Amino acid sequence: MKILVVEDEPKTGEYLRQGLTEAGFVVDLARDGPDGMHLGQTGEYDLIILDVMLPGLPGWQVLEGIRRAGIAVPVLFLTARDRVEDRVKGLEAGADDYLVKPFAFAELLARCRSLLRRGKSTEPEVLRAADLELDRLRRRVTRAGRRLDLTAKEFALLELLLRRRGEVLPRSLIASQVWDMNFDSDTNVIDVAVRRLRAKVDEGFEPKLIRTVRGMGYVLETEPG
Repeated sequence: MKILVVEDEPKTGEYLRQGLTEAGFVVDLARDGPDGMHLGQTGEYDLIILDVMLPGLPGWQVLEGIRRAGIAVPVLFLTARDRVEDRVKGLEAGADDYLVKPFAFAELLARCRSLLRRGKSTEPEVLRAADLELDRLRRRVTRAGRRLDLTAKEFALLELLLRRRGEVLPRSLIASQVWDMNFDSDTNVIDVAVRRLRAKVDEGFEPKLIRTVRGMGYVLETEPG
């Protein structure tokens, strides 16, 4: 899952990026209101964490701009303002939750996961293909009832393949969605990651699920194309 953090305070921004990345999310960081609005309107995010006091545009206006664009992504406001009227203003502007600074990261993470459960209510919590099951909330993967031990990046890669099952995903898309980077044709990081994931998901099991489409990318499907 991909999260946008809009936070102008450098230490807080890096703290959030590092903590959320270690929790298994792909994280983009914007440091002012205009950049936050642009990314929020053009990027595909599962959740936005938005500070209120931002240079360029306050968080209220950033959120209003995102909502005017017809984007219903869950938004969590982070702010030092703890007055009731400020919380009400944030919620009325279209925020889904409100957390006052200073905060415990464990609470922020719990709130993020709660919002993601609500925001993804139209998607199943458990993704399946043949006897492979990926539990998105418990971050648990099994095949034929056997637990698979995946790294955070392997989990994110498998989730992407399952969510877009049957679709050939180019390396550039995988790089942007899982590694949050532009694809460099001189690097084999995607191929190595897919090879390691395939070893865990397919070796010793039938049918084989992850397939290479030469010159195009990778696809997860239960029937050969």
